[in-house]
Amino acid sequence: MAYYQLLGLKKEPFSISPDPSFFFRSGSHTQALQRLEILLRLKRGLGLILGDVGTGKTTLGRVLVRAFQDEPNVAFHMILNPVFQSEFQFLEYLCKTFQVTSPLRSSMDCMEALQNHLYRRGVEEGKTTVLLIDEGQNLSSSLIEILRSLLNFETNDSKLLQLVILAQMEALPRFQRIRNFMDRVALKYILNPFGEEETRRMIRFRLAEAGARSEGPLFTDDAVRLIHYRTQGYPRKINQLCQKAMEVLATGGRRVVDVGTVNEVSAEVCEGVEEA
Repeated sequence: MAYYQLLGLKKEPFSISPDPSFFFRSGSHTQALQRLEILLRLKRGLGLILGDVGTGKTTLGRVLVRAFQDEPNVAFHMILNPVFQSEFQFLEYLCKTFQVTSPLRSSMDCMEALQNHLYRRGVEEGKTTVLLIDEGQNLSSSLIEILRSLLNFETNDSKLLQLVILAQMEALPRFQRIRNFMDRVALKYILNPFGEEETRRMIRFRLAEAGARSEGPLFTDDAVRLIHYRTQGYPRKINQLCQKAMEVLATGGRRVVDVGTVNEVSAEVCEGVEEA
């Protein structure tokens, strides 16, 4: 039996997998989603979402995709990690992702085919094409230049490609050095770690989503306060620490996660959190 079942839960409450149903809508994440939706619906082009490791960028991307899943006129395409060995390999991958069937013998062929595809989808069919790139800090300068060129495909009032890049903060200085790329950014938003109250609300939310009964809290207030202090409010670290604490709770015959439980598991989870 899984540990969470021993605690009367139906699901794993603190998995770090990017499950949209467990996505806690903090103030920062809610604003990012709302601004991204405006960006896409108005076809403004490029949105850049930045945040340190573990701030919830990947899950935010999945939630964004799910928000449009029932809209037949919006087509989402995702690149989970943009590591390619050449410009042509990247362009060929984009053509395959967009289901472009033209003969592709060179980068120029790919660019022409992509332009024709985006024009047909955006102008003739009235549909919105979205490309979401996760781990955007791995984009090479040459791939950024290709993306910049794709953003040049536009009508008089809108971009034909809507591009959302999720990247770690380390990518920002490199993006900023490419001025003609940053000039095309219609939305730049930075995701920050949670405060103590949002940490508390996130823990309660995820427990409720997992099926926790309301007889009493599984985490004491002091434990939550310590969890926030030890994780510095990074969502992934919060999940990892809570998961370890819940395992101790289930296997150790304890009723609640208290300060002692948090201290017992925090060294394993929070080592090096300052660099997270």
